[in-house]
Amino acid sequence: MSEIGKALSTGWRMALTAANAAADLAALQDLSDVLDAPVPGTVAGALERAGRFDRTAPEPLDHLDAWYVLDLSGEAPGDAVLHFDGLATITEIWWNGALVLSSDSMFVRHALPVTLTGNDRLALCFRALKPHLEKRGPRARWRPQMITPQGLRLVRTTLLGRMPGWCPEVHAAGPWRPVRLSRPTPAIASDIRLSARLHENGKGQLEIGFTLDSATAPMVECAGVTVEAIANGDRSFSASLTIPEVEAWWPRTHGTPALHDISLVVDGVRQKLGRTGFRRIEIDRGADGRDFALRVNGTKIFCRGAVWTTADIVDLPGTRDRYAPLLKLAADASMNMLRIGGTMAYETPDFFALCDEFGLMVWQDFQFANFDYPANDPAFVENVRMEVAQFLDATAASPSLAVLCGGSEIDQQAAMLGLPETAWAGPLTLDILPALVAAHRPDVPYIENSPVGGAMPFSPNVGVTHYYGVGAYCRPLEDARRAEVRFAAESLAFANVPEQQTLDAHLPVPPVHDPRWKARVPRDRGASWDFEDVRDHYLGLLYGHDPARLRREDPTRYLDLSRAVVAEVMEATFAEWRREKSTCNGALVWTFQDLLPGAGWGIVDATGLPKSAWHALRRAFRPVQVTLSDEGTNGLDVHAINDSAHEQSLTLELSCLRHGRQPVVSGRREISLAPHSAQTVSATALFGAFFDTTYAFRFGPPSHDVTVGRLIDAAGTVVADAFHFPRGRAEAMTSPAISATLLESLEGWSLELSTDRFAQSVAIEVDGFLPSDNWFHLAPGGVKTIRLVPLDADPVKKPSGTIGGVGVEALLSF
Repeated sequence: MSEIGKALSTGWRMALTAANAAADLAALQDLSDVLDAPVPGTVAGALERAGRFDRTAPEPLDHLDAWYVLDLSGEAPGDAVLHFDGLATITEIWWNGALVLSSDSMFVRHALPVTLTGNDRLALCFRALKPHLEKRGPRARWRPQMITPQGLRLVRTTLLGRMPGWCPEVHAAGPWRPVRLSRPTPAIASDIRLSARLHENGKGQLEIGFTLDSATAPMVECAGVTVEAIANGDRSFSASLTIPEVEAWWPRTHGTPALHDISLVVDGVRQKLGRTGFRRIEIDRGADGRDFALRVNGTKIFCRGAVWTTADIVDLPGTRDRYAPLLKLAADASMNMLRIGGTMAYETPDFFALCDEFGLMVWQDFQFANFDYPANDPAFVENVRMEVAQFLDATAASPSLAVLCGGSEIDQQAAMLGLPETAWAGPLTLDILPALVAAHRPDVPYIENSPVGGAMPFSPNVGVTHYYGVGAYCRPLEDARRAEVRFAAESLAFANVPEQQTLDAHLPVPPVHDPRWKARVPRDRGASWDFEDVRDHYLGLLYGHDPARLRREDPTRYLDLSRAVVAEVMEATFAEWRREKSTCNGALVWTFQDLLPGAGWGIVDATGLPKSAWHALRRAFRPVQVTLSDEGTNGLDVHAINDSAHEQSLTLELSCLRHGRQPVVSGRREISLAPHSAQTVSATALFGAFFDTTYAFRFGPPSHDVTVGRLIDAAGTVVADAFHFPRGRAEAMTSPAISATLLESLEGWSLELSTDRFAQSVAIEVDGFLPSDNWFHLAPGGVKTIRLVPLDADPVKKPSGTIGGVGVEALLSF
C-alpha cells in the first residue's frame, strides 16, 4: 500500500557528539561541524557523502550520538501527524525543543500527532548504541561466536555490520526509513486492512477494512467484481468480495504472477487502494512427515533463488529505484524465491510490490538469529509484537510473501554447542511469533526456525536445512544426492570472483594473499579457512590444478578457472536436485549480492554486475530444462523438465563427442512435456543400443570425452542444453577455434558464436553491455546467439570486447 503524507527528505542537518554530551537541542548551538544529511538515510551514508567515511575500512559509530535537525518553517499551521517509518536505533524525538517520544527498536514505526505553528523544529537524537550493548541482561543459555557483541540479543537492531568476516562492520544508525508529514484528509481512505486468498474451487476472496469520513457507503472494486462497503460505525467500513474464476498469482517459473487493482469509488470518484494477487500456499510434509515442499495453488513448486542481503550496506535503501535493478536480475535468472534471513533487515513494501510483479516468492525470516533472546522480558516482547504486526500489515496485499520463519540458526546454534533439544527453542518462535502470524497473515505458512527438522535441527534429509556439504565442507559433488536434501534455505557458498572490469575499477590488486584482496573474502569467525579456500578445493578437484601454485604463476588463468569452477559446481548441483527422482524440493544460494567489490558470496557483485555464478544459475533455473545424471553402471539418464504452465513439444537430442568434435554415437526423440511435469529417459533408450556413456565399464580406452544433451523447439532453437564429462572436465579440455559475428537488429546488438570443437566456459568481456549468457559451454555443430544488453542509456554505442574461455589459447576480439 502507498504511504500517505509528504516526505520530509531534504533540509536535514546532522551533528555528531560524544555519547550523551548533549542533553538537549540547546547544547548543539555552539557546534560548527554540521553536515547535510539525506533522509531516509544513515549516519554512515551522510559521512560518506561528505568524504568522511570509508565503507571498505569503516570506523565504528556506536560510541557517538547523532543529532538530525529539520526546520519546518513555512508549513501551514494546523493539526498534522509525523510518521517515522524506521529509526535506528535508540532514538529521541524532539518537537520544538521538547522531548515527545522515544524509540528503542529499529524495526518499529511511530506516528506522532503534532500541531504546526508555521515555525517548527523537528530533531531526532540517535543515542550511542555502545552503552546499551554493554548492559547486562537475563543470562543467556548459549553465546554464538558469529555475532558480536553479545548484547545485540537485547536490542532490536539489524545484525548487518555485526558479523566480523561476513560483512563490513558498518553500524546502522539514523532515520533509515522515511519521515513523513500528513494532514487530515477526510475523503481519502486510511488504516487499510486487507486479506486476499484463493480457494480450491478457483474463487478469489478479498476481505478489506478501512477508515473513511463519508456519509455514504463507498463501493469496492477488484477483478471485475463490485460490492458496497458496510458501515461499522466511527467512520469504519468493511467489504467482502468473492471473485469467481479469478486469475491466480503464480511464481514466475510456473505461470503468470497476475495482480489485480483494488479501487474505492466514493461519490463517483475512484481511488486506487493498491494491488493484490490471489494464491494458495501450503507446506507439503510428504507421506512420512519428513519432507518440506511448497505447494502453490495445489502445484508442488521447486523453489530456486538466493538469500538477499541489502541493496547497499551503508544506506540500507528501501526505494523502488534501488531495488528494481537487482530484483530484475533475480527475475531474469528465472529465480522464483528470495530469502531475507534473520541477520538482515526488513525490506519495505516497495520491495514486496516488485516481487509481486516479478513473480518472486519471498521467504521472510523475522529478524532473529543465533542468539538466545529474552522472550520473558515484557518490554522486549512488546517491541517484537509491534515490529511483527506492523511488518505483516504493511505487506498484507503482497502475494509474494510465501513463508514466514521464526529466525535463522537459533536452534542450530544451540544444538551445535551441545545443548539438549529442550534448549533449542522457546516461547519466541513456538508461541509469540506464530500467534502474530495467525492474527495478521494466516494465508502464509509459518515455520519456527531455519534450519529445522531431524535428529539435529540442521539434518539435510529432514525438513529445512542449510546445506554446505558441497561448498564449505568440501564434500564431493555426489554429496548433493547422498545427503538427501529436502529443502535448502541456504546453500553453496563460495568466494565468487567478479568480472575483470569490476576488479580493474574497484579492486586492482593481485589475486594472491594480498591483504586488500583477502579483506573482501568472507570467512567464518574463528575458522582457519575462508571461502576462497573452499573455491580452491573445487578448482583442484574439477581441473586438477594446484590452486596456490596457479595463483602465483598464472593469476589470470587462476581467476578464469575460479569463475568457471563455481559456475560448474552450482550448475551440476542444481542439475542433481532438479532431476525427477530427487528428494530436493528447493534450494537458495548464499547470497544474492555482495556488500563490497571483491570475491564475496554474492552471485551479483556490489556494482550490480552479474558474476559467473549468476549466469550458471540462470541456466540451471530454466523453467524448461534438460539435465544429465551419471547413474554409474545404469548409464546416463536424461531428465527433461517443464515447470511452465504450457505444454512443450520438443526434440531431445544426445550426442557423445570424441576430442570435443567427432560424434561417436547420438540419438534423438520427439517428446511432449505436460505443464508442471518431467520425464526421464536413459541414454541407451535414445541410442537404441548399449553404449558406455558414463565410462563405467571401462572396456578399453574411453571413446568420448563429453556428452551433449539438448532440447530443441519447433523453430530449431536450443531451449536448454546440458553436458556430461565421463572422465572429468580436465580430460575434456580442448583448444577450440571460436568464430563470432557481431550483428545489429531492431532488438539491439547480438553475437553469433560457433566453434570447431567443444569449448569450455566461454567468457565474453564487453564494456557497457551484459551478455545474455556467459561462462557457458559451446558445442560444435550449431550457432549460439548471445544478446548484448546495454548497461547504460547510450543506445548507439557499438559494443566491442573479447571472447575467451578456460580452453581458449588466444582471445578473440570483436
